[in-house]
Amino acid sequence: MQLSSRLTAGEVSDLAGGILFGTRATPIAGVATLENAGPGDLSFLSTARYLSAFRRSHAGVVLVAPAFQSEPEGPTTRIVVSSPHIALSRVLSAIQGPPCPSWGVHPGAIVGAGTTWEGRIAVGSGAVIGKEVRLGENCVVSDHVVIGDGVCIGSECRIWSHAVVESGAKLGDRVVLHPGARVGTAGFGYARSESGHEPILHIGGCVIEDDVEIGSNTTIDRGALDDTVVGTGTKIDNLVQIAHNVRIGRNCLIMAQVGIAGSTAVNDDAILAGQAGLADHVTVGAGARVAAQSGVIGDIAAGATVSGYPARNHREVLRNAAALKRLTPLTKRLEDLARRDEQSG
Repeated sequence: MQLSSRLTAGEVSDLAGGILFGTRATPIAGVATLENAGPGDLSFLSTARYLSAFRRSHAGVVLVAPAFQSEPEGPTTRIVVSSPHIALSRVLSAIQGPPCPSWGVHPGAIVGAGTTWEGRIAVGSGAVIGKEVRLGENCVVSDHVVIGDGVCIGSECRIWSHAVVESGAKLGDRVVLHPGARVGTAGFGYARSESGHEPILHIGGCVIEDDVEIGSNTTIDRGALDDTVVGTGTKIDNLVQIAHNVRIGRNCLIMAQVGIAGSTAVNDDAILAGQAGLADHVTVGAGARVAAQSGVIGDIAAGATVSGYPARNHREVLRNAAALKRLTPLTKRLEDLARRDEQSG
């Protein structure tokens, strides 16, 4: 990727807060992976997994973790930082930044009566904002976004194209909704009757706290009676389903295609990996880790790492898998013995 402005290794080091080894004047015009970087590019090395690529790399400057600052092979101009990933992100944010929005309300947008905002706002073409909506300052409401009546949105929020925020939702400050995200939709609730499945009206809200990011085509349902809540700093990937009355704590990470059933609690700092499924009314303890494609049907203790279906201690799952692998040749030996016994009889 070409940078919008050229930098030197010294300027990158200053932005990253790192320690430079090499020439401050080394020019940088782009950013690339270790494999594809050329003499004018900045790259990064954070783990030993990519050490062989580092040794072959032609990058002009590399952000490296302290463990690799004395590596004898590879690019010689290095900037030592505690976290190369974070350092690169901060450098890019400082020099590139998000695209500057067109402040103001597009003439093709619809804004309902009684809607107010603080300071400046950017509302794109085809956006529909309902009645009595409140928005904080410096919010961006992109093209074809729909915001329902009475929604309250904090400052510095970014709501990208085709996202929907339903009535009864409340967003904190610096919330990001990526394209197609849905917040505050009706929950999936039905009661069986003689005539079939009758829908249960959901009248709770949906609260998204500060600094939450919600991926494209992710859906978060409103509560049935109480609110559905996503805690401060939590990051949610694309294509995630969060059902009614779910409560998610602070600083959680929830990866693609995770499904969380109603009234489940996910406590602070938990990580749910891709395609994990959580049954209703379970609790995931603080700091727990749920591996990809796990099926959680019972409570998970704080700090535990689980995998498999039903989800259980990850080490136990690995031991069982190893035992099963050892069982295969034993089974073959037993079959051979039985066959010989039949032949001899």
